[in-house]
Amino acid sequence: MKNIINPLYLIIATISLFASCANETVQEEKKPPNILFIAVDDLRPELNCYGKSDIISPNIDQLASEGMLFTRSYCNVPTCGASRASLMTGMRPGRHRFLTFKTMVEEDAPNAIVLSQHFKNNGYTTISNGKVLHNMEDRKESWDDLWRLASNSSNRDYQQTHNIALDTGNSTRGYFFENANVHDTIYRDGKIANKTIRDLHRLKTSKKPFFLAVGFMKPHLPFNAPTKYWDMYDRNKIQLPDNNYRPKDAPDASVHNSGELRAYTGIPKKAPLNDSLAITMIHGYRACVSYVDAQIGRVLDALKETGLDKNTIVVLWGDHGWNLREHGLWCKHCNFNTSLHAPLITKVPGIEGGKKSDALIEFVDIYPTLCELAGIAPPENQLEGESYLSLLKDPNSHWNNQIIAKFRDGLTIKTDRYSYTEWSKSDTTTYARMLYDHQNDYAENTNISELPENKILVDSLSKLLLENRGRNFNNRPKSSQTK
Repeated sequence: MKNIINPLYLIIATISLFASCANETVQEEKKPPNILFIAVDDLRPELNCYGKSDIISPNIDQLASEGMLFTRSYCNVPTCGASRASLMTGMRPGRHRFLTFKTMVEEDAPNAIVLSQHFKNNGYTTISNGKVLHNMEDRKESWDDLWRLASNSSNRDYQQTHNIALDTGNSTRGYFFENANVHDTIYRDGKIANKTIRDLHRLKTSKKPFFLAVGFMKPHLPFNAPTKYWDMYDRNKIQLPDNNYRPKDAPDASVHNSGELRAYTGIPKKAPLNDSLAITMIHGYRACVSYVDAQIGRVLDALKETGLDKNTIVVLWGDHGWNLREHGLWCKHCNFNTSLHAPLITKVPGIEGGKKSDALIEFVDIYPTLCELAGIAPPENQLEGESYLSLLKDPNSHWNNQIIAKFRDGLTIKTDRYSYTEWSKSDTTTYARMLYDHQNDYAENTNISELPENKILVDSLSKLLLENRGRNFNNRPKSSQTK
């Protein structure tokens, strides 16, 4: 007698087979998230997405509308080399570690695994375009592709002949700005965007996930940008900050002579900048932000055009803030909020965007966050920050609201309300300090650390600072053993 197969059974079996094959295909195609890691040199949070209206930056603003914007994000060191070394290792600065713009991870933290190396070790293709770590030779083995274009005109990427002739070395530089009627891709940042766009199109067909780091140069000095970005702003409408003075009772250690700026032609060697120069400085800074914003927009457009945005985490950060005549200061290199506060935006596929978090985030938190998002175990006994994934999912989730930052001898703790800094050369002696109440004096115009009624507050903040400044704070770097 022949077996009769129920037609319904055949239908169910066929559907199950197709479902099984489809599921296997999905599993095969699914891969860990890609990372697009965008660093912007000297970018302060003076952007529309941060509630400001002076700078035109539609592409960064659009990214913020699609991701999470952290309104109170802080660098750990307000100078480029040290800030990047701290972020890329997830380690806090110490008394002898991550001190200057010349900082190299290889010298200051020789046994640390940098972020790019960790992702490379976990199967990622790693690419560095432009300025990511400050020194191109630093941890170069962590990148599958390390690309930084030298200018074809001058060391500081001038395009105009008078500036090229002047730009002969660190002590002799061209003018502090350049307004040139050239195409976007003539300057370095346009070329960095071009290289990144080519990479995205190539990576579209790769079976490996990628960690693509893009380090844009502007708005770092000199303020060189194509004319059309200068023309976005009317210099007659540029207003100077109203606190062009040293904060009341601020210690000598808190201020500087804006040394980074002084080597440029057109800038007085010691005297304060007059109002006309100051307006040109602010004009140039804004033009450069709009220029780099356009390059970021081109990269983000390419990410969407390739379809890679559906599985790519985007992190945009400025390596530190920048002073635009607040407290009579220019550049960074200080413990004021203007130098420490820097932008951070994180966009994650599958997590609802258009949100803001007021949590106090520090840049050492980025490394552990990316590890958690990618499902990668962090390096053991290295990272000193915390993953902010919980905040990405719920900006109101519980968070330890304090950050620690350091510049030279000055160590700062920022809490929900206060910013306290003390300067010392050892754990036994403090030679200066300052305290600002951000609830009543966010611009930090009056140091209240020496008021008798604040002694208990100062003592408690000092204790909290020392308890949270990071492990091995006083240790000196040791020779490399492993990487």
